[in-house]
Amino acid sequence: MNRVCLIGRLVRDPELKKTTSGTSVVSFTLAVDNNNRSKTTNERSASFFPVTAWNATAENIARFMKKGSLVGVDGRLNQRSYMSKDNRNVNVIEIIAEQVQFLEKKGSDNSSSFVDEIPQDSPESDDIANGIDASDDQLPF
Repeated sequence: MNRVCLIGRLVRDPELKKTTSGTSVVSFTLAVDNNNRSKTTNERSASFFPVTAWNATAENIARFMKKGSLVGVDGRLNQRSYMSKDNRNVNVIEIIAEQVQFLEKKGSDNSSSFVDEIPQDSPESDDIANGIDASDDQLPF
């Protein structure tokens, strides 16, 4: 089984590229809160994961996402290696996004949580609004 599900924020604006055959591809880095604090400084830590998306998913990410956007990524891990220009073997582990959920409204100031973005008439709204038992310090955004 090879499955990855993450919620985090984009580290920088995504940039859409095209392969020689015209396929859309976008790569971005996702910052995910580790949900633990340093015992000495009481600061949060984060992990940074490279993510690649293809085709219509890539186009939508480039069109609607920007630095700081909160997204949910569902995908798989991929490993690849290549020879660098200075003749070193480089090993890359990345997430290939199969689905990306936009968890904030367009133009959001990035300070609200995704719970606020669920339509009130959706079946999930009651479960999510009543099911979270966490303080703001425990949330990864």
